[in-house]
Amino acid sequence: MMLNTSLINWQKVDGLLPVIVQHAQTGQVLMLGYMNSEALAKTINEGKVTFYSRTKQRLWTKGETSGNFLNIVDMSLDCDNDTLLILANPIGATCHTGEDSCFHRFTQQVTSHWTWFAQLEQHLAEKKNADPASSYTATLHSKGIKKIAQKLGEEAVETALAAVSQDKPETLSEAADLVYHLTVLLHHQGLIWADVIAKLQERHQGIGLHPEGSNK
Repeated sequence: MMLNTSLINWQKVDGLLPVIVQHAQTGQVLMLGYMNSEALAKTINEGKVTFYSRTKQRLWTKGETSGNFLNIVDMSLDCDNDTLLILANPIGATCHTGEDSCFHRFTQQVTSHWTWFAQLEQHLAEKKNADPASSYTATLHSKGIKKIAQKLGEEAVETALAAVSQDKPETLSEAADLVYHLTVLLHHQGLIWADVIAKLQERHQGIGLHPEGSNK
């Protein structure tokens, strides 16, 4: 977590730096707050988001009473060095209302496809240790890796057959089942989609890198 604090234009922001906090995994915007230099130093040193309360005129660490901390993954200044973006992993709800985000009052659900998928993955991860009687996902985990792998193989074959038959609706349906079962398998192995993406990034260092790892 490297941040060159000497670049911050404190005079321009009258000593209070606007801070946007974004979920590091889903990309969801969680909240907006303000930091003075002391709050920023505490944030960097402790790895938890600490703001300066303009109403209480003091520092306050998000989660200091609720336990719903914002654990920092990374942070960056904007191009004018007068706004800070923090990527964080939240512990529990961020908003005092109990919502995940302070920006929850949209008349329609506004979220990107990838943000929604990340939220779905979190939901499936939580089901790993749930009661098998209450969740198909938990049932798969309870039956072990062989059953999960078997189901994944079945869905892969069904997806391929649907594609060969050029049945687009069926291909979409089977592909959704395939991604779901692959997600369950990853979780059972202690992995997440971020690990898969990291591997793809590692392999994609050169242009035209073949998915299996050789530049073809």
